[in-house]
Amino acid sequence: MTLTGEQAQVDWAHFGHLDIGRARRPLMAFVMVLSWSRRIYLHFFPDAKMENFLRGHVGAFESWGGLPRILLYDNLKSAVLERQGDAIRFHPTLLDFAGHYRYEPRPVAVARGNEKGRVERAIRYIRDSFWPARTFVDLVDLNRQAEAWCLGQAADRPCPQDKTMTVREAFAQEQPRLLALPSNPYVTSERKEVTVGKTPYVRFDLNDYSVPHTQVRKTLTVVANQEQVRILDGAGVVAQHPRSYDKGCQIEDQIHIAKLVERKGQAREQRGMSRLTQAVPASLELLERAAERGEGIGGITSALSRLVDRYGAADVQAAVLAALARGVPHPHAVRLALEVQREARNQPPPVAVCMPRHVAERDTVVKPHKLESYDQLTGTKTKGDKDES
Repeated sequence: MTLTGEQAQVDWAHFGHLDIGRARRPLMAFVMVLSWSRRIYLHFFPDAKMENFLRGHVGAFESWGGLPRILLYDNLKSAVLERQGDAIRFHPTLLDFAGHYRYEPRPVAVARGNEKGRVERAIRYIRDSFWPARTFVDLVDLNRQAEAWCLGQAADRPCPQDKTMTVREAFAQEQPRLLALPSNPYVTSERKEVTVGKTPYVRFDLNDYSVPHTQVRKTLTVVANQEQVRILDGAGVVAQHPRSYDKGCQIEDQIHIAKLVERKGQAREQRGMSRLTQAVPASLELLERAAERGEGIGGITSALSRLVDRYGAADVQAAVLAALARGVPHPHAVRLALEVQREARNQPPPVAVCMPRHVAERDTVVKPHKLESYDQLTGTKTKGDKDES
């Protein structure tokens, strides 16, 4: 026999698996029941990790508008790490949580499941009354249905403590005797340190989330709740994404991708410019003058590089100097100077030769293979062969 507002019992229940995209996750029901009024709180999670264990508690407390003085647990790893006789080592996170809400965590004795019979019967009632033939779109839809069932059918059943009233009526008597909630709820976010590799993504809970390319090779912190993943560099948020429970997905911020593409384009442009200025030193001054006039440096670099491929670095160097002397820092002026040089030497126009691969490989020398090796495979002998016997 328990008093009003004195105790609640807590446990997990397994309800098969949930397929989310390519991921297959366990479907776990968090169940808490008030021992006197038998008011049930039911919420489904994709695993039974400590963060979801605490989220279940917070959800129950907020649903009831308070909490009992004692919470009774089975010997769950989320509650009890070790026990030797009467000596019990609680999970430090649970102790911190209990201190925040000012309740006493109390485990049942080993092999004494009857001590938490109220939550066991509540789980059996859920399996028999709520779960059969239940259909749902996703976890959000399932939890919406579970909440409606707890506030409806489960609340309107007769109270086992006193058959003359319903669970709803018994809870109305018990609720004012519950402990008040603190002004600030306990933080139940998952927190994990992650290292960014060569690519600007961090791996968290089977999926990859994008970060700015400036965070590559850094150690960052992921802070996640059930709906959102935030990625922090120190105290600053560098990325924020909706949480995915799929597997092997890349969740990207298009701004991160656009910045990365822009950075790669700039890097390619810088590499092309470096090769050009090494081959044609005068091109550096031409590019600087073109930039002062607002010309596109990338296009000019590509055009001059093609001219180097066709005419050679020495001729392009002379043509660039001629274009600069005329005060026209543009590839067209360089091309005109190259044509003037070519005509002065009475040379034919350069022709860029680019043969298709099958034509280029047509004249490849093929080394004939000796046919004796095939005779060894068939076991036949050529003329002139002798037995070794």
